Amino acid sequence: MKIITSIDEMRQYAAKLRKRGHTIGFVPTMGALHAGHISLVEAAAGENDRVIVSIFLNPAQFSPNEDLDAYPKPLKKDIKMLRTTKKVDCLFNPAANDVYPDGYATYVELQNSMVNCLCGATRPTHFKGVTTVVSKLLNITRPDRIYLGQKDAQQAFILMKVMSDMNYPTTAVICPIVREKDGLALSSRNAYLTPEQRNCAPIIYRSLQMAESMIELGERDPEIIKKEMRRKIKEENLEIDYVEAVSSGDLKPLEKLSGRVLIAAAVFIGKTRLIDNTIIDIQ
Repeated sequence: MKIITSIDEMRQYAAKLRKRGHTIGFVPTMGALHAGHISLVEAAAGENDRVIVSIFLNPAQFSPNEDLDAYPKPLKKDIKMLRTTKKVDCLFNPAANDVYPDGYATYVELQNSMVNCLCGATRPTHFKGVTTVVSKLLNITRPDRIYLGQKDAQQAFILMKVMSDMNYPTTAVICPIVREKDGLALSSRNAYLTPEQRNCAPIIYRSLQMAESMIELGERDPEIIKKEMRRKIKEENLEIDYVEAVSSGDLKPLEKLSGRVLIAAAVFIGKTRLIDNTIIDIQ
């Protein structure tokens, strides 16, 4: 596995791959890798000739009161994990001052309601940072496909919209959520949880399972489903950021559930904010 830190070198490496006729699968990450990230690598390896993974802890998507400094940064462990897969051809690990040099002043920002709901309601600058850095990474690597996790469904749908609007010649592939045996969605932030907090964290997934069961039994009122999900989560005395049911893809609110629906939740367990979701096709 080749490790590149220079933007120019990364451009040249990707250009050589394309010149040789290789397809490129790209997996953007912020590091602190886990099995969920590796599932993206495996998906990329299965559909492309070469796989590029980026590790870049993007400061532009953290607000001043968020956990940038505390975010785990186990780079050596991450490198070992990627090498162990034997499916990654190149790791791109640029420095922040190279991605955002002095005087940097250009941002890619989606101008519609997709960025104002769900996580965007309480993290107003977050998605501007995400869309900017991913746009830069796509310009640098120019992959055939980019692999995104469903756990960050809002982020994935926003990126797909930006890529479509900006005519990026890259296909977005959304891969399923990877979970622990008890249902907790894998997340780098799970490392923040105390043993007691970890024990109660699967309540988020159980509330989503309950929503799925209610829909299967015929419930179509999103307010009733959200009320029951909140009640379920409150059994563990957790602070709820949001519980929402929206149209999958465009994230529009629904008065009645129909079509492809995203049911999503964000919950604080202590100071740790965890997100999870499920996507349901309703006839």
